Amino acid sequence: MWKLRSIRYAFKVYRCKSYKNVAWKRQILLWPEQISSTQSVQYYSSKSKSEIDLTLFPIERIRNFSIIAHIDHGKSTLADRLLELTGTIGKGSHEAQMLDRLQVERERGITVKAQTATLVYNYQGVDYLLNLIDTPGHVDFSFEVSRSLAACQGVILLVDANQGVQAQTVANFFLAFSQNLTIVPVMNKIDLKNADPDSVATQMKNVFEFEPKDILRISAKTGLNVDTVLQSVVERIPPPKHCNINKPFRALLFDSWYDRYRGVIAVIAVIDGMIRHGDSISAKHTGKSYEIKDLGILQPNEVSLSCLQAGQVGYVVCNMRSSTEAKVGDTLFKKGLTDVKELVSFRKSKPMVFAGVYPMDQSETPALRSALDKLTLNDSSVTVAKESSAALGQGWRLGFLGLLHMEVFNQRLEQEYGAEVIVTVPSVPYKIRLHGEKNIKLYGAREIIVNNPAQFPDVSIIETFMEPMVLGTIITPDVYVGPIISLALDRRGIQVDSKNIDDSRVMMQFKFPLNEIAVDFYDALKSLSSGYASFDYEEDGFQESDIVKLNLMLNGEIVEELCTVVHVSKARTYGKEICLRLAETIPRQMFQVAIQAAIGSKVVARENVAALRKDVTAKCYGGDISRKMKLLKRQAEGKKRMKLIANIEIPRETFIKVLKR
Repeated sequence: MWKLRSIRYAFKVYRCKSYKNVAWKRQILLWPEQISSTQSVQYYSSKSKSEIDLTLFPIERIRNFSIIAHIDHGKSTLADRLLELTGTIGKGSHEAQMLDRLQVERERGITVKAQTATLVYNYQGVDYLLNLIDTPGHVDFSFEVSRSLAACQGVILLVDANQGVQAQTVANFFLAFSQNLTIVPVMNKIDLKNADPDSVATQMKNVFEFEPKDILRISAKTGLNVDTVLQSVVERIPPPKHCNINKPFRALLFDSWYDRYRGVIAVIAVIDGMIRHGDSISAKHTGKSYEIKDLGILQPNEVSLSCLQAGQVGYVVCNMRSSTEAKVGDTLFKKGLTDVKELVSFRKSKPMVFAGVYPMDQSETPALRSALDKLTLNDSSVTVAKESSAALGQGWRLGFLGLLHMEVFNQRLEQEYGAEVIVTVPSVPYKIRLHGEKNIKLYGAREIIVNNPAQFPDVSIIETFMEPMVLGTIITPDVYVGPIISLALDRRGIQVDSKNIDDSRVMMQFKFPLNEIAVDFYDALKSLSSGYASFDYEEDGFQESDIVKLNLMLNGEIVEELCTVVHVSKARTYGKEICLRLAETIPRQMFQVAIQAAIGSKVVARENVAALRKDVTAKCYGGDISRKMKLLKRQAEGKKRMKLIANIEIPRETFIKVLKR
């Protein structure tokens, strides 16, 4: 009888716990005495979490907030401590950076995808429902931050007590400030040996006008004073505004990802009403209707519930199958409603860097197309357009928010979908003003935007070139000011402002052409400043400039795939560099190959690939020199005729070596 009861107990554990948890796989056949007390607590707490009744939390006891900071200031570590303090995860039973789930996030030590977690926190005997959104810190993922803030009423602004206020800290502050969100200032890493909390508090006062007494001082790694963060969230951040449970259902879709079995999983912030299993909803953007198959909250894994109501953040699974249907910023509402107003209008992200993406083998094109569709659902800030190349075949032209964004997207393609791709050298969009009614009619507008050098119109019909500009903010210790100004001037930067934020740190602003900072500016800045300087930028429109299209020619024939757009002052240097690279990679032919970089008809750089030559004088043993000269002359004439009729066969590997970063 005892053994039968034990088997039933083990079977209950087997049914209630997810198969994905490896630790519980090992315990499902053990007797009760062999299961430790810690594991029993975890089991019962997990069971209680799955039975959370959200109807017990009125809007007044809900708090939606994000953590924003510069990269590597401890956002994910603080999120771990908040999850542990509220009992959402067991202390020490999970790996670090619980909300950084992607392989690329763990390898690089950065957050690239916003993650949501629902916490239940008991404050002064009352339970509060806290919805935490952990956001990225790098400038390239600012779109992730902006759409996460749309679902929040407040933010925790985290500053490292060792590094102080950084460029992205300033950008994130003004992003939250512009949306009228409550900001809770928090200083992290006060336990470090080199931390200087008083100096950092002065910086925060000078830049953000926070009073030092209002700044919370914590150590997310050790857990020191982290409980004060939760208390401040409840006390300072207001509950969701303009929410009404008695109105028909409306919700904001602010994030989504793709599940191969269930389709699109949408993360929503419910504004009005309530939603349950089986309800029918419609999307404002597409006009399509869907039936709710599953819904719940993230803790941080999915926990299915019976309903979601006004003020709460959760996920819904419906019969969305296409990545184009889940538009970030869309309004979901109860089917049948008319005259539904949009909840928020997201400023559409503008790509700042473009690159071509091609499969290594053209037979992999369908698989790459499917991978791009699914990954762009996770990252809606990426733009996709079809492109074809004579050298590389069928591919796509992708637009990214920055260079790191491009690298992370490429890494995710390889890791999550097994795609092997060629990514070409990044370029930026240029605006071109045309003249002549016939030309304007041909291109459909007087001003056109071109992001691919191969699509540039003939220079004879162009009135002016305009290149994109950015306003860059650099925060650095004052000892590096001189070298950084020299670097900025070398990249055609114009200094706009400069001010001291404390006794040893300076904040400078420069106006840069985007093309000059798109590739290696950040690396050069970090090298000059020994890693202490930080950089952030925001777009600043277009400006007229002396832009030229640099054509790469092989024996006088233009190779469109290798053409690029540069400023006239950098044309000769870049032309020489690309010609040298080509000379090293193009295989030798039976005739000489001339590699030229030209602006229009003017050649600015040239390299030669010597011909393969047979020693035609080997059979001449002595004799008159005229005999040898006659043989060499005949060989030269033959190679000249060959050069006129021959085509240069450039292997695909050459394009890959030259174009790939």
